[in-house]
Amino acid sequence: MRDIVIALIVFGSLPFIFKRPFYGAVLWVWISVMNPHTQSWGWAQSMPFAAIIAGTTVLAMMAKPKDVSLPNTGLTWLLLAFSGWMCLTTLFAIGPEDPLPALNKVLKIIGMTVVVSMLVRTRKDIEMMVWAIVISLGFYGVKGGLFTIRSGGAYRVWGPMGTFIEGNNEIALALIMVVPLMMFLVPLIANKWGKRAMWMAAGLCALASLGSYSRGAALALAAMLAFLWFKSHEKMKLGALLLVLAPLALIFMPEQWHARIDTINTYEQDGSAMGRINAWKMAINLAADHPLFGGGFQIYNKFIFQLYAPVPDDIHAAHSIYFQVLGEHGYVGLALFLLMYLVVWRNGAWVIKHTDDIPELAWATRLVRMLQVSLIGFMVGGAFLSLAYFDVPYYIMVIMMATRLLIERMLKERAAAPAVVQQEEAQGVA
Repeated sequence: MRDIVIALIVFGSLPFIFKRPFYGAVLWVWISVMNPHTQSWGWAQSMPFAAIIAGTTVLAMMAKPKDVSLPNTGLTWLLLAFSGWMCLTTLFAIGPEDPLPALNKVLKIIGMTVVVSMLVRTRKDIEMMVWAIVISLGFYGVKGGLFTIRSGGAYRVWGPMGTFIEGNNEIALALIMVVPLMMFLVPLIANKWGKRAMWMAAGLCALASLGSYSRGAALALAAMLAFLWFKSHEKMKLGALLLVLAPLALIFMPEQWHARIDTINTYEQDGSAMGRINAWKMAINLAADHPLFGGGFQIYNKFIFQLYAPVPDDIHAAHSIYFQVLGEHGYVGLALFLLMYLVVWRNGAWVIKHTDDIPELAWATRLVRMLQVSLIGFMVGGAFLSLAYFDVPYYIMVIMMATRLLIERMLKERAAAPAVVQQEEAQGVA
């Protein structure tokens, strides 16, 4: 039954994509983030839904070129430059394993990110993108939160198999990132029960993140809440709420959860933590030997660790977005990667600066602040996870960029309006 429902949603949506290509962007975000076919039990698991949606969207864009425009922004060119650099590092890859499958996967993600950026134009488009991410990740957050309550936090929350967020650490970070987006949507919901349901979903996502037993996610959540409080206009109310809810959540979690989180203070005695540090040092040593191109994809194997790791037999994935990019693409790749997030952050700062005192644009200020909170969670939690190519942060980049472009247009129209009125009045008098 689940297979049929998913297929009906996908194939039933294809005609609407030809009517308006933007719907293909929304459907792509849903299929790539939620991966609903992983929740089926039959033939839908192997169906190439993503390829079907991507192909239909591109064909629709070709059929309606007026609905498509490549944003001429610094972020767009940085995304393309980062993609091109990864192609170069693949040519100079040093590992024995074939790097092309990994490159192909990453180029699909960034390529479709650029496609999505070409289709998001209006405020409604932006809000629909946020809804697509919230629904996609919120499904697992609500499910995981209820599981944590039912089990008393005794068992870990895991993500959907075969996806970026399959592991407990990865799903935890994704759920942390979606909470601020839920908070943005609350004022947009007219029904009071809908608002309450969204608040409840946000709480369950946060609880599911704790239920994952992820230490990195716990640090990310703390950093995100601190930044949210710092940026809030109602610090007293938010601070009081956090002081009440945080202890309740911590008390609810069982002793084994606290024991797991406490290992942050004794990481030298934790094999997992020391394995990550060993992988980080491997990336640093590799980049010192290949500073320009790094080692390319597929460097987490015995051959590479024998050459560059302090403990050659302790083979781990990068477990850090920063060391992952450094090891795979060198210092140039890392600079491009960090520059993308810097540009995104500055876009948000620009929007806040130009909309903070305009009541009708308060939605943009609130959205950008929540996007920044979400990015803080990713940048902190990502320091401990190999999620450099996780698609959700790239969609957040697109939403931030689209918001700035929209606000720029609206401010120009706002500035031009008085001049038009004066001109019409002058013509009337004449």
